[in-house]
Amino acid sequence: MSEDSLLLAAEQPARIKKPDWLRVKLPTGENYLHVRKLVDTHKLHTICESGNCPNMGECWGAGTATFMILGNICTRSCGFCSVATGRPLAVDTGEPERIARSVKLMNVKHCVITSVDRDDLKDGGSLIWAETINAIRRASPGTKFETLVPDFQGKWENLQRVIDARPDILSHNLETVKRLTKQVRIQAKYDRSLEVLKRVKEAGLKTKSGIMLGLGETEHEIYEAMDDLRKTGCDVLTLGQYLQPTKNHLPVVEFIHPDKFTKYKELGLQKGFRFVESGPLVRSSYHAERHVF
Repeated sequence: MSEDSLLLAAEQPARIKKPDWLRVKLPTGENYLHVRKLVDTHKLHTICESGNCPNMGECWGAGTATFMILGNICTRSCGFCSVATGRPLAVDTGEPERIARSVKLMNVKHCVITSVDRDDLKDGGSLIWAETINAIRRASPGTKFETLVPDFQGKWENLQRVIDARPDILSHNLETVKRLTKQVRIQAKYDRSLEVLKRVKEAGLKTKSGIMLGLGETEHEIYEAMDDLRKTGCDVLTLGQYLQPTKNHLPVVEFIHPDKFTKYKELGLQKGFRFVESGPLVRSSYHAERHVF
């Protein structure tokens, strides 16, 4: 974590108890068990598992899975994220084909591809991004997919490689409101993230973004972020509760009541988002299969 993040963490109150509405149901269902067996048998890797996603059972049951590419070490140190920060390993050029094989073996109807930030690479990892999309299309042409991309440090030629691969939805998370961006996302920039979404929309792709709540943002700031996203033409918005991964990460300032999430969903739809997923356990890939239109 950066010095700014540590200062923000120190300024916040002690950890507060999780409310009852954040309890996660154990995954069940025939389709989930089938996918679970495939993942174990073939030693497949999904971010659903490694990220302990609370919606894994529901998503796998619906035929949706999320995969992370370009390793598991990030070049950034965001105050909310549990992914390790450091010097990443060399790019694995065989990864696109392995991801495509996993998608085919799991019979995934809709997959989400995300990645760590690779600021150490001249191309920002965009070549592997494009190759992964193309490999999935070859191996499993019936699978729809979403790409949840980084900002590529504003090097637009790298973003363009992903755009040119034409995923069904291209997603980039705003993560938090403008005031908190410097503390929460460290190396990212609020306006740069909006520019990512604007460029993707102008290229004719469907766009999506997500915001975590409970980091100390105000209702007015949430509405402002929604308006900023709509100005880019963003189609889909996800709103979920921030949960502190470890004691070394930014603390939860507030647990947002489900009724407020419902209110934000209704407001988001009024503002023109085509889809809004809003709830305490909502994550970026939640109900992703519903957002292809």
